[in-house]
Amino acid sequence: MSGGIRTSVKGYLNAKRLSLTTEKDTVHEMNETINRDFSALQAQNVPCIARTEGEILLRRFHFNELKTATWNFHPDNMVGVGGFGRVFKGWVDHNSSTAAKPGCGMLIAVKTIHREGFQGQGEWLTEFYYLGRLRHPNLVKLLGYCFEDDHRLLVYEFTPRGSLEIHLFGTNSYHQPLSWILRMKIALGAAKVLAFLHSTKGKVIHRDFKSSNILLDSSYNARLSYFGLAKDGPADDKNHVSTRVVGTCGYIAPEYIATGNLTCKSDVYGFGVVMLEILSGRRAVDTSLPTGQHNLVEWAKPYLASKRRALKFFDARVEGQYSVAGALKAANLANQCISAEPEFRPNMNEVVEALEQLQGSSDIEGSGISQNEARQTPHANSSSANSSNRRRSASWISFRPCASRSYT
Repeated sequence: MSGGIRTSVKGYLNAKRLSLTTEKDTVHEMNETINRDFSALQAQNVPCIARTEGEILLRRFHFNELKTATWNFHPDNMVGVGGFGRVFKGWVDHNSSTAAKPGCGMLIAVKTIHREGFQGQGEWLTEFYYLGRLRHPNLVKLLGYCFEDDHRLLVYEFTPRGSLEIHLFGTNSYHQPLSWILRMKIALGAAKVLAFLHSTKGKVIHRDFKSSNILLDSSYNARLSYFGLAKDGPADDKNHVSTRVVGTCGYIAPEYIATGNLTCKSDVYGFGVVMLEILSGRRAVDTSLPTGQHNLVEWAKPYLASKRRALKFFDARVEGQYSVAGALKAANLANQCISAEPEFRPNMNEVVEALEQLQGSSDIEGSGISQNEARQTPHANSSSANSSNRRRSASWISFRPCASRSYT
């Protein structure tokens, strides 16, 4: 039973590629497909189904169970608003996964969709498909789903520390500024999961990689979420997927916007933008800033082009927590990822290697050098200035240009 349903879902995704339009027959066809794919599943009154050969199990929740678990979707339990619905926290029993009293058992996150939106249903099915068959330590874990009448819900592990976006840009005093060490840890975890997605094991392009989609567990481990826009990578020796341009302004690669040709290097660009956010503490797009500073990539590039100016780019809240060498390595890595030409961007395996080297060295711990000290004019002491320049040159990472490829 499970294999047949899996094939049906995958066949639908490959055939449609979720190229949704507002035409009535497309909406009707999509709704009919969703109902057909899940009709057999809904008829089976079993607690779990095997999703893949890897023995991934997803529980089928009844709507009343999730209603009880979330305290009737009480506003106090709402933890976020996603691209196509709201997210509520709830509680289930550790052993049976049945609804538990608020505050008891295991915390879960329940995502609903807007009932009136047909696009939301398509994204719900896409997310079900990808997160139902993929497992990685830095992927948010899909625990189950609800497909009952007109209710469409997904159930995930709960990530208590919220999103990276909240920690970088939130005004709530409850969230303390992330330290340099934690920022590099989160960046490494996010890089690892993208490398996995792009590998032959994943063969997936996320297509909406951004700070709000990176969730954090209690130990600040990154958990990549939201796969509603994900796509299978190129097949049959092709080097790109042609598709309509979707994503979030500020994170979309320029060549994808210009041509609609999607590759894994599009995700690399999004990762580079998130790295800029991590390093600078600025949003990818912020119209509240003065003219010329709205777009983070455009504002950052003149700073990143110069090793002498690069340190002025960093978030003042982590000043003194990093060494000059470590900061320059991180800045140069981000700069490589946002290269205008995709062939000049590293692949995600190379990004992981660079971040692991950074984390494994003394650079990650910081030397206590403040930015004010780092900005001293080189003419003050020619001997020390030459020594400093040699150290900086040695720490400046350079990736060799390579032909654009779909997977690492």
